[in-house]
Parts: sequence; structure tokens; C-alpha cells
Amino acid sequence: MAAPSGGPAENGVGSGGPTEKCGVVGVSLADDAAALPIYYALYALQHRGQESAGIVTHDGFQQHSHVEMGLVGDAIDEGDIDRLNGSTGIGHVRYPTAGSVDKDCAQPFSVSFKSGSLGLSHNGNLVNADAVREDLAAAGHAFTSDGDTEVIAHDLARNLLDAGLVRAVKRTMERIHGSYSLTIMHDDTVMGVRDPRGNRPLVLGEVDDGYVLASESAAIDTLGGELVRDVRPGELVVLDPEGTGYESHQLIEAERSAHCFFEHVYFARPDSVIDGSLVYEVRRELGRSLWAEHGVDTDVVMPVPDSGRAFASGYAEAADDAGASVEFAEGLMKNRYVGRTFIMPTQQARERAVRLKLNPIRSTVEGRSVSLIDDSIVRGTTSTQLVRVLRDAGAEEVHLRIGAPPILAPCYLGIDMATREELIAADRTVEEVRDEIGADSLAYLSIDAVADALERSRADLCLGCVTGEYPYDVEGEAADREVSRPDVGGGRAGLSTSDD
Repeated sequence: MAAPSGGPAENGVGSGGPTEKCGVVGVSLADDAAALPIYYALYALQHRGQESAGIVTHDGFQQHSHVEMGLVGDAIDEGDIDRLNGSTGIGHVRYPTAGSVDKDCAQPFSVSFKSGSLGLSHNGNLVNADAVREDLAAAGHAFTSDGDTEVIAHDLARNLLDAGLVRAVKRTMERIHGSYSLTIMHDDTVMGVRDPRGNRPLVLGEVDDGYVLASESAAIDTLGGELVRDVRPGELVVLDPEGTGYESHQLIEAERSAHCFFEHVYFARPDSVIDGSLVYEVRRELGRSLWAEHGVDTDVVMPVPDSGRAFASGYAEAADDAGASVEFAEGLMKNRYVGRTFIMPTQQARERAVRLKLNPIRSTVEGRSVSLIDDSIVRGTTSTQLVRVLRDAGAEEVHLRIGAPPILAPCYLGIDMATREELIAADRTVEEVRDEIGADSLAYLSIDAVADALERSRADLCLGCVTGEYPYDVEGEAADREVSRPDVGGGRAGLSTSDD
């Protein structure tokens, strides 16, 4: 498995935050061509990956593929859609967490072999990809990329040579370890598979003339469909090639799930339903909990756009319920036409890009104490710059409240996140982070509050990035690694609070 290289954008703004994972789609329709609905669904999942986009379809006789680097609208044009014949197909948008940033690793990965054609889209990251690759290479398999998706495809192709479809998928699931949500197409049959601990999301939806599998329900909404349910951890869903129904096969049962809590905190669209919870409402509940744990009575509560908005809304609502005279207002305007800041060649250029992308509304902050609400802090570059921007705009006090626990460790299961050495909270106390960022106070949400908002026990969540303890054995990382967790509270600068 390739080691995480460090994400390019913190909240899509500064250098060093977690970057979007991948998005997968699978479609099986009764009559209509599948390529255009897949194209629209990929647009709905564009936030999950911007490096490449691709579609593979099957017309009942042969497979058709188009994969290109870039955003969906740049990678796929009308002519490509016209050439992608067939009523079944799969799609993918990618941000690399394992493998190179080039077309060889772009997906869907497709291959033809003795038992037919195979296409595969993968969201997640295997922790034993290297070992499986070595075994397959020793058996004569030739690889064209260094990504773990090709490892899955080769293993599944091998199993399909001497086993039926369902048994072949089960054998592959028993061989690979890590996080994965897959949409697979074997000839004209589309399938969806979720890893046994459900680390990555995958949902099933129904449209007028067939069924859809997707990373998030927002993609199903885009197609005018209805969410049927989440694909269960360890489940294989096989869509009928005629678009008339689906089969369910529970292939592996795990004692515990390991849902990625960061899907609800950061990655997923607010309008998506994941594991039975509307992401927007979860974020609002996290914001309410943030007030309950670390509320500070300031003149104004404002979000870091866009991902901090729902947190700030819940935080302000809880403050109002508690009788605090806090105004909720937008204090930062986002310029959506500024490119990603990780392409800037120097730290100084990246810091300037933060100011290009987020400009303060002076009337909201001048002469006032401010509670700034964000979803997370990774490297701290963006947070430091935003505190400085608000002070330059005349804020008297800036109190930073974070809707997630401190990020102490890298993710090895599909999030491209900074290395441990780059994480600002990995070797600092909350007070030391506050001092580094320059805020008057800083507080993070507790892990228990996250678990409560998701209505799950801590044992059923993947919390590796905030505890250093992972649901799978990761080379170089102990499963029970001891991590010294900082106190998630923070100084209050003498202001009244709801909970001291």
C-alpha cells in the first residue's frame, strides 16, 4: 500500500487538510443508455475526487471504456457519451490515496480475460495490496499500474476462472483486507460490494427504469431516484442486467463495523444520507454538542465556508437555546474561482491564496468577539491564516471551535491525509496548538460526542486518525498503538461559557 502523501487542501482552502476520497457509481437500466446517467451521477460525486473521471459500459456484446484525467466535465464530453453504448455501466471519480497520479491508475479499471470482461471502481485503500500483488505476480499476472484497484481486479479475474460470480467475489473479499466500496461490472452484470466493516459508504437506489449504486445518496437524487438503503457491510448486491431488480448476498459477517466518522464530519455532501443518517443533521448535532462542551459567549458565531456552515448553525442554535446573545452571521466570503492552493510553489504563495479564497466581511467582525467554527484542523495552515485575516479585519477576539477531535495520526484507509510529522495536533497540546494558530481560545469536540451524534458506539467507528488505533493491522502501525490524547478543551479568555 502506498503511504499517504499528505492532502492538498484544508477545507479546500489551505495546504494540508484531508482530501476527498473517490466516488463510485453503478447503473443497470431496462432500456436507456447508462452512460449519461452515470455522467450526471459522477458530477454529483465530484467533491470526492478531481484527478480523473471515467465510465465503462457494456452493450451485451462488448465492453466500452473512457477514462481521462481531470474533472468530470473536462474528462468526458458528448462524443464520449455517444460512444459508450449499453444499458449497464460503472463510473468513477478519483483522488489518489494509493497509486500514482496518472492515467494508468485512473478508473474504472477494465480488463478482458478468458471468462469475459471486467470493470472495477474502487473507493478505499487496501492494507495488504503489496502482498496480494506479489502472489498474483508470482502466478503470472502482469500489472500495468501501482494502484490497489488493479490488484482487486486481477484477484477477482483469477477467481472467476473456476468459480461462479458470487463465490468468486467472496473469495476475493476473503483475500483482500482494508477499506473498499466497489462497483463491479462482469460482462453486462453490475454489482456493488462493501467491505466487511463498512468503512466506506455505498448506497442502493431505484430510478424509473432501473437501479443505481453510488457512494452517496446525492447521486441518486440527481437522477430523480429514491434511496432504497445502504449496502450492508460485507454484502454483495447484484443488479439485474435488465434493470428489473437486484439480488443480495451477505458474504461476510464481521463482529464490529468500522464506519469512517470523517464521512459525516467532512467528506460527504450535506444532502447525502449515509448509514441511515442525513449528513447535514449530523453536522448540526455536532455543532450543538460543540456548544454544550465548549460554548463561549461571543458577539458573533461564523462558519468557515463551506463545510463549517452546518456545525456553526447547530452551535448558534444551541447557544440561543441556552440564552446566550450570540448572532449567527457569515463573516467570510468564499471566492469559488480560485484554484486549489496546493499547486502554489511556496508556503508564502499558499498563505496568500487563503486570502484570495476567503475574504472577511468587515462589518460582521470589526470591533467584535468572534466564534469561528470549522470542521477540523489538520496542518493548521488555513486556521492560522484565517485567525490573522479576522484580526486584520478588526476582530477583538477570535475563538476557534472545531467540530471534530484533534487529528493525531494519518489515515491508511482511503483518506489522503498529512503524515504524522505534519499534523499540528500530533505532538502538541491544545494550548500549544492554540498558541501556534494565534486564537484567543481553541476547543475540539470529544470523540464521545461524535459517537453520540452518529448513534453508534465508539467500537463501531473507525477513529484511527484521532486515536492512532486502526480497525485493521497496518504495517508500521500497532493496532493498539498508545497515543497520548490532548485535553480537547481550551482557554476561554475570561468569557462566560455554557459548560466549564
